[in-house]
Amino acid sequence: MQQINIVEVSLDEKFILSQLIELYEYDFSEFNDRDVNPFGRYGYKYLDHYWTDEGRHPYFIIVNEQYAGFVLINTYCYLQTSADAKAVAEFFIMRKYRGKGIGKVAAKRIFDRFPGDWEVLQHGNNEPSKIFWSKVISEYTDGKYSLLDVETEAWKGQGFVFNNVQN
Repeated sequence: MQQINIVEVSLDEKFILSQLIELYEYDFSEFNDRDVNPFGRYGYKYLDHYWTDEGRHPYFIIVNEQYAGFVLINTYCYLQTSADAKAVAEFFIMRKYRGKGIGKVAAKRIFDRFPGDWEVLQHGNNEPSKIFWSKVISEYTDGKYSLLDVETEAWKGQGFVFNNVQN
């Protein structure tokens, strides 16, 4: 049995998250065609904001006491308009841990931590993400969600919107 934990990233652990983000960005370059910078890194311009901006929450996904990925939550929504809406900014499961239900467990636990309005966007070229989130959100909400087209300044895709407060 796998022990899956969602652990908030402390400021002292920022360097670990930064390294995991590099792996994530490497994987994601398949969809967004991004290159590394002159220092051989992708970088993540919002990383420091997760310890300075209220409304940003960084979490490690830990499996059997090993780093398996991360999830970054924020309140910068494109589709949701309520003041307390949350968005999955970034979600990453390392390849070794994919296809084992870990991502589904992690996503549901994150949603449970923050009751209210949610949005989860997927890059238009990222078919695996679309399949994953469609299954997870459909199951989590019992089919009570909307799927909308979204276009940001950088890309086009789709977004799931839902509310996880039980009436």
